[in-house]
Formats: sequence, C-alpha cells, structure tokens
Amino acid sequence: MVNLTRLSAPLDVGGVGIRNRVFLAPMSGITDMPFRQRAYAHGAGLVVSEMVASGELARGRAGFDLRIRHSGLPVHMVQLAGREAVHMAEAARIAAGEGADIIDINMGCPAKKVTGGYAGSALMLDLDHALSLIDAVVGSVKVPVTVKMRLGWDEGALNAPTLARRAEEAGVSMVTVHGRTRCQFYQGKADWRAIARVKEAVSIPVVANGDVCSPAEAAEILDQSGADAVMVGRAHYGAPWIAGSIAAADAGEPAADVPQTPTALADYVIAHYEDMLGLYGVASGVRQARKHLGWYLDRHAGGVAEDSRKAILTAFEPARVTALLRDMLSRDPQSLNLRSAA
Repeated sequence: MVNLTRLSAPLDVGGVGIRNRVFLAPMSGITDMPFRQRAYAHGAGLVVSEMVASGELARGRAGFDLRIRHSGLPVHMVQLAGREAVHMAEAARIAAGEGADIIDINMGCPAKKVTGGYAGSALMLDLDHALSLIDAVVGSVKVPVTVKMRLGWDEGALNAPTLARRAEEAGVSMVTVHGRTRCQFYQGKADWRAIARVKEAVSIPVVANGDVCSPAEAAEILDQSGADAVMVGRAHYGAPWIAGSIAAADAGEPAADVPQTPTALADYVIAHYEDMLGLYGVASGVRQARKHLGWYLDRHAGGVAEDSRKAILTAFEPARVTALLRDMLSRDPQSLNLRSAA
C-alpha cells in the first residue's frame, strides 16, 4: 500500500482545520500545557491534552481543571477517559465550556489502573458499552468528537475496525489507532499494516500511532496503513520538537526553534522547568518536572555523572536546579545530542 499523503498538508477534522498531519499523542502526566505549547511552537500539527479522568473532572476534584485549561493555541483538544456515560457527558460539557475545540475519548490506554476500572482499552472488550460512551459525548457537545483505540484487547479480539465503523456511525469525526493490542502494552513492534483494516472500514480520517520516531518512519507507517495522519508519542521524551521536525522534514523546511547549541539547550530546558513551576506552583512543580529533566539529561547529556544527575532530580530549590542544569547542559557540544529529530 502506498500513501501519497503529504505529512505537511492540512487536514479537516469535523470542520476544525489542522495545519499538518503529524500530531503529538496524549500522554498522561506528560502532555500538560507547557509541553503542548512547546510541541506546537515547534510545528506539531495537533497537540492533545494528557488523559483526564471524566469522573474526577465531573465531580470537581481539585487540580483537574489544570488539565483542561485552554493553552492559548489555535486548536484546543482534550482527551477524556472513563466508563460512566453520565460522567463522560458532563466532563465533555465542562471541557467544551473551557474552550475545547475537539474532544477525544480514550479507548486505548493499557495501564492497569485504567483498565482495572474498565476504562481505556478495556472498553474494547464491550463495544456496546463503548458506544454508549461515544453516544453520550457526541450528544452532549457541539464540537467534533474523536476516539483513540488499540487494535483490540489481544490477538484473539482484533476489533478496532468494528469499533471504528460503529464510532463513525455514531458521529465520531476521526479515529486514532495504536498498532498494538492492550495485552502487548508497549512490547514488540507496532503492527502498522493492521491499521489498514481500520482505514478500510471507515471514511473519516484515520491516524496511525506506534513506534514513530523519525521522518522515514512516519512516511512508512502511512504507506503501510494508508492512514491520513500520524501520531507520535514516546519519541518526544526529552525532545518536544519531534513531531514538528517530522512535519518540517516532509515540507523540506528546517524545524522551528529547535535548540542548536549547548547554551540554547540549557535556556530551553530551564524555561520549560520554570513554566511547569508557574503552572503547578513550586511545591508540586519541582516534583512533576523531574521526569522531563531526567529525559532531557538522558537524551542530550548522557555523560553526566550519576551524582550530578541525582542532585538535579532530587533538589527542591528551583535556583539550585537551574544552576545545575545550566552547568550540565552548557558543556562541550560533543557530549550533547542536538539532532532536531531522532
């Protein structure tokens, strides 16, 4: 199968214009507002909030409003998870009220704490129930609704094409498919060709997801799946510019605003750190930022001594963290990995 779609071409999703076809995947605890703003600034076509538990949002649990807060970007997309139709509908209304332009329903998360509550990819075990959630969300908001799923629960239940077709009939505007089953979690290689069966089952846009880290892999997943767009997730750890770099490469243009020197990288990471402190407050922010700082160090400064790395990831004083980061990241460029795309 050969897909001639240009990744840099725009895409329409239920009447919402998307500037290109390389998307940032929703990742719990990762794609918060500062991360999404960076990915979009680098050229990602669409960025999605981290997964929001619909029940917690509907009940007004403290802190969940941060996950749906408008980021100021042209398209605000919020992903909801849950298994109760009443909570999904109410959460969708709340998100739309906060300016969400697109609501995504999570039917793909493999985490045990999610599937154990019969949400995420566990919904693929009961398509009638899954459709009741889709109906509830579509009926509660006027913005486009999308669904993210896996190939199925396991190799014996590869029902993504059926779920996608029924979702389209229920009014969903786009589906995203990760090329693994739930039982695979992230093991093995994503099956890009299997996504083609979903594409064949629907007329709405299909987004292919799984194991994409480079422009070549993005082109290959589209060729094998026939999908209309690609979604990139874990490749962004320590590199929020990956999706934008892939779209730029397709257009034959340089990636936007990727740090190219050690000093620029240090400035970039520190700015990201400070933005997280501004969003969450210092007490929470220093903890939530640590995974990002660890990924930046792993990806770009792998030669940093373990005691120095530990000092950065355990300090509670922002001034000390920023000073250590600048020292670690402003060193000999030969010790850093500043490629614009993996």
